[in-house]
Amino acid sequence: MKRRRSREHALKILYMSDIRGENPIDLIDEYWTMNENEEQDVKNFAEKIVKGVFENKENIDKKISSTIVNWDFNRLGVIDRNILRIGTYELLFEEKIPAVVSINEAIEIAKKYGTEDSPKFINGVLHKIKDNIKKQ
Repeated sequence: MKRRRSREHALKILYMSDIRGENPIDLIDEYWTMNENEEQDVKNFAEKIVKGVFENKENIDKKISSTIVNWDFNRLGVIDRNILRIGTYELLFEEKIPAVVSINEAIEIAKKYGTEDSPKFINGVLHKIKDNIKKQ
C-alpha cells in the first residue's frame, strides 16, 4: 500500500504541474509542505516517479501517443494522461517492478481518481505498451 500511496502522491504532483504549467520537480517541496506527515519511503518513491516521468517525458508521451488510436494525446484528461505517464514510466524504466503490478496499480488509481471509463482505457493502453516493449 505504501507504493500505491507514492503513486497517488506522484499523480497529484504531476497534476499540479500540468494545471499550473510548472516544472513538477519545482513543486515537490511545496507539495510535501502540504503533506508533511507522510512517511519518508513513500515520499522517496513518489519523488523518484515524478523525476523519472519529467526526465523521460518526451519518450513516455511518444509511447502513449503511438499507442492510442484515433485519439489525440493532448485531448486526454489530465488525470488519465498522468496515470498513463506513471504507468509507462514504470514499464519502461522500473525493471524490478513486474509489468502486471504497474498496470494493476494504474487501474486502481484510475478507479479512484479518473472517470468511469478511465480504468478500462488505462488498462488497454498500458497493456499495448507492455506488449510493444516485449516485441522490441
